[in-house]
Amino acid sequence: MIEPGCLNQGHPCRATTLVTLSFLFFTLVFFSSFTNAFSSSVYPELNPVKPRHSRLLRSAVQRETPASQLSELWSPLESQGWKPYVEPNKPTALPEKSEGYIQVFLDGGLNQQRMGICDAVAVAKILNATLVIPYLELNPVWRDSSSFMDIFDVDHFIDVLKDDISIVKELPGEYSWSTREYYGLAIRETRIKAAPVHASAHWYLENVLPVLQSYGIAAISPFSHRLSFDNLPMDIQHLRCKVNFEALIFVPHIRTLGDALISHLRYPDGSAGQMGYNDLQEVTGAGASKNAGKFVVLHLRFDKDMAAHSACDFGGGKAEKLALAKYRQVIWQGRVLNSQFTDEELRSQGRCPMTPEEVGLLLAALGFDNSTRLYLASHKVYGGEARISTLRELFPLMEDKKSLASSDQRAQIKGKASLLAALDYYVGLHSDIFISASPGNMHNALVGHRTYLNLKTIRPNMALMGQLFLNKTIEWSEFQDAVIEGHQNRQGQLRIRKPKQSIYTYPAPDCMCQA
Repeated sequence: MIEPGCLNQGHPCRATTLVTLSFLFFTLVFFSSFTNAFSSSVYPELNPVKPRHSRLLRSAVQRETPASQLSELWSPLESQGWKPYVEPNKPTALPEKSEGYIQVFLDGGLNQQRMGICDAVAVAKILNATLVIPYLELNPVWRDSSSFMDIFDVDHFIDVLKDDISIVKELPGEYSWSTREYYGLAIRETRIKAAPVHASAHWYLENVLPVLQSYGIAAISPFSHRLSFDNLPMDIQHLRCKVNFEALIFVPHIRTLGDALISHLRYPDGSAGQMGYNDLQEVTGAGASKNAGKFVVLHLRFDKDMAAHSACDFGGGKAEKLALAKYRQVIWQGRVLNSQFTDEELRSQGRCPMTPEEVGLLLAALGFDNSTRLYLASHKVYGGEARISTLRELFPLMEDKKSLASSDQRAQIKGKASLLAALDYYVGLHSDIFISASPGNMHNALVGHRTYLNLKTIRPNMALMGQLFLNKTIEWSEFQDAVIEGHQNRQGQLRIRKPKQSIYTYPAPDCMCQA
């Protein structure tokens, strides 16, 4: 410890003190350098990333879009001859006696769980069982313990489905032993573990109904993608659609916060004041107010899991390649088929997720100019601001939850990945245009929901974009022409569901009828 007098002029210990301070200074400098080097080697996503498509980027920054092209780009979809299926008004009565209670334990992220909830209602109907509000597993990636009631309006859910199935918020006392912990301790006769992926209605009647009749309860886990999309009675398909598009709405505070963000996006000058759900419906699509601004929601699906699993090269150099390979080995023990192929092969096949820079170039080529209000719906982006900077250069009016919500509003959902995803879903559903950087559960869910409502949604042509980005000599005009031509029929045009495809992504014809 340095004595107070040691720094006085002429004090005998002054020289010793200066040596000590010099030593401390150089130690701090060395430690700081070491820390930065360590961070760069262990966390290469923190390193600055140079643009990979500099020539295209320079042209894109200077782009100008004719007014006629902008008008066509923002114009809502015309009617495609389909409308949501509406149940006939006929009285229905539930069977007098239920076969027992059905529990399901849902893993995955929010949108995978959403599809599982729809399937659980359908299975309860098939079995004439009472559904217990589904249990949402703790996600090992997002570490979010939010329950069904934290995310979805449970009273609305029960009320909308009251004529279809019986639903309870919790088990009666005599079955209170049937918990997640109980099934985690040992093999239990009331737990169904063998439900195959895309099981038929017949499978449930053969394998689950006897358990219900014997014990009064059956718990199905795992329960992701456990009900077929084909060869089911039409009333079961209609019920799944009813759950997805009518029964599942978010809790009031998520809707209120979503409305506030949408209001900021449409009226950045604050002229709209407080808006409610009905007001927002009026400023979306064909009924939009002349004063309302338009905005695009971009789901930028570029997290570390996505980057590692794709086994593609994202321009972060050798350190990034090694870090992603190590992450891939630890998480999936090397079981990633893509890692057997070169980056060029993967890109030409459309199997590489687009980086923020590449998504920005896609949007710019389609005609979105630098006055476009862009809402970034995303979890943590791999590479952080270093990756996003080029996208922000192309779209300086880019916003996200953090920039639009107040600190009090953010506190309601801080650290809750499912609530953050719910908010992004809500804003994405109410946007003029939605685009996802690469396919995934949120992409699939929102594409289906927006198809149901006939809203414009851009689906990137991944193979085309991969091939264009591999061409290092392509000029901006050629790039733009190819992008526009390759996306003419990928902007919300309705696609009829094919066998084995999900009704949640392709709602016609199961959830819709011809107008």
